[in-house]
Amino acid sequence: MRIIFSSLDAFGHFYPLLPLATAAGEAGHEVAFATGEQFHPTLTELGIEPLTAGKSMREVIAEASGDPNHDPRHTREHASPEELERLIARAFGRVLPRVWVEHLAPILAEREPDLVVQEVGAAGAAFAALLAGVPVIGHGFGRVSTDDSTTRAIAREQHEFARELGLDLPEDFAHGLPFVDIAPRSLQDKTFLATANRIELRPVPFATPGPLPALARADRPRPLVYLTLGTAFGAAELLREAIDGLAPLDADVLVAAGPTVDLASLGELPPNVVVESWVPQADLLPFTDLVVHHGGSGTTLGALAAGVPQLVLPQGADQFTNAAAVLEAGAGDRLLAGQLGELTARARALLSDVDVRTAARAFAGEIAAMPSPAEVARRLPEYVKRG
Repeated sequence: MRIIFSSLDAFGHFYPLLPLATAAGEAGHEVAFATGEQFHPTLTELGIEPLTAGKSMREVIAEASGDPNHDPRHTREHASPEELERLIARAFGRVLPRVWVEHLAPILAEREPDLVVQEVGAAGAAFAALLAGVPVIGHGFGRVSTDDSTTRAIAREQHEFARELGLDLPEDFAHGLPFVDIAPRSLQDKTFLATANRIELRPVPFATPGPLPALARADRPRPLVYLTLGTAFGAAELLREAIDGLAPLDADVLVAAGPTVDLASLGELPPNVVVESWVPQADLLPFTDLVVHHGGSGTTLGALAAGVPQLVLPQGADQFTNAAAVLEAGAGDRLLAGQLGELTARARALLSDVDVRTAARAFAGEIAAMPSPAEVARRLPEYVKRG
C-alpha cells in the first residue's frame, strides 16, 4: 500500500507521526512524508522519502495577519484574546488549508497513493485527499480539545473554506474521519471519546539521537529536575525566571533552552543548574524526578509515559488544556501567569508527593498497554476499508 503522511512544519506536529510512519515502512508499505524542508534530513535518516509541502508557522501567521513583517511575539504580548483568536482561526482555518491543498494536490495526482495520513493541524491535507478521491485518516499529536472557543472558530473557518472548494463537510468532520489518537483514554477529552472514530496508538516519544547529559544516570545522589519551554515558546526572560525558581531546591536542574534562546542571554547560572541548547528528551525523561515545562503535547505525554510528575507553565496553544488535564488527573501541578513566585514551593512539594507520583506511574502503565506503532501499521489496510 502506498501511504503519504503529512504534518505541519513544526516539531510538536511532526515528531508524533514518525513512529507510525516508520512502522508502516517496516510493515512493507511504501511510505513518503510531506512536510517542511527542515525535517527532510530526519526523514532521510529514517529511510522515509521526504516530500515538500506547507509553510513555516511564522510565514502562515504573517499571511493571516496581513503583515509580511509580523512578529508573533508582539501578538502574544499585545493582542487582545479576541484578536488572537481571530488570527489563529484564520491561520489554521484558511491559510494553512489553502497552502496544503495547493502543495499536496499535484503530489497526489502524481503518486496516486492508497492512503493519506493527515496530522490534525494540517486539515488541508485531508481536503486535498478528499478532492482527489484518496482515503484519509487523521493523526493527533496529543489531547484533543472540543470545548474551547478557538477550536470552534478554527472549525468554522475550515468549513467555510471547504465549501469554497466544493466539499460539503459534516459538522463533526474532524472526529468522523478514522483518527489515530495517541492520548491515553483517561486523559482524553470526554466529548471526543464519545464521538470519534478512534484508532488508539501508544505515544512513542521521538528525539534526534544524541548523548545523554552526565546528570542523567541511575545512581544520581539527588533528584533531577528537567526544565524546558519547548521549541516555539521559549523566551530567555521566562526561562531565567524559572531557573531561579528551581535553583533553591536540593536537586540538580537540567535545562533544555531550545532553539529560540541564546544561552549567553541567561547569564551566570547557579551551581546546581546545567543548561544545554538541546537534549535527547525521549531518552532523558526516564531519569528525571520532575519535569517543569510549557505544556506542549509531546512533553506532557512523554512525562506521563515515563511516569514522572510534572509542573506545567502554559504559555499558549493547547498548553492550557494540557495543564488543566494533568492537574485534574492528579499527575502534576500548574502555574499560570503571575504565579511563578510559587515555583520553588510547588516544585518542592511535587518532589515529595507520593500520590502524584503514583498517579503519574499509573499513566505510564496505561500508555504501555496501548497498541504499538507496529500493531497499528499492520492494520492500516483494515482501517482504510472501514473508513
